[in-house]
Amino acid sequence: MSESVISCHIHDYIEIACMYGYQVRLELTNHDRIEGKPVTTKSKSKQEFLVMQTAAGQQDIELSNIRIMRALTSNPHFDRIDF
Repeated sequence: MSESVISCHIHDYIEIACMYGYQVRLELTNHDRIEGKPVTTKSKSKQEFLVMQTAAGQQDIELSNIRIMRALTSNPHFDRIDF
């Protein structure tokens, strides 16, 4: 189980991406990349997850495993967020 805490301002950007349906690329701590549309966040077993709709279907990505979130949709809010 992860003990990392994601700061509030990063949560804000995640919520913006979900609310506006921006396409994003996540770069994970294991160097994998996932592209898709953030749908919502959820908690289970004291862990926080970003629910992403991808070409492979819906995936839950643990927030503490995300290194970088890049916007693939042009928007006025963010281009790149470093976790």
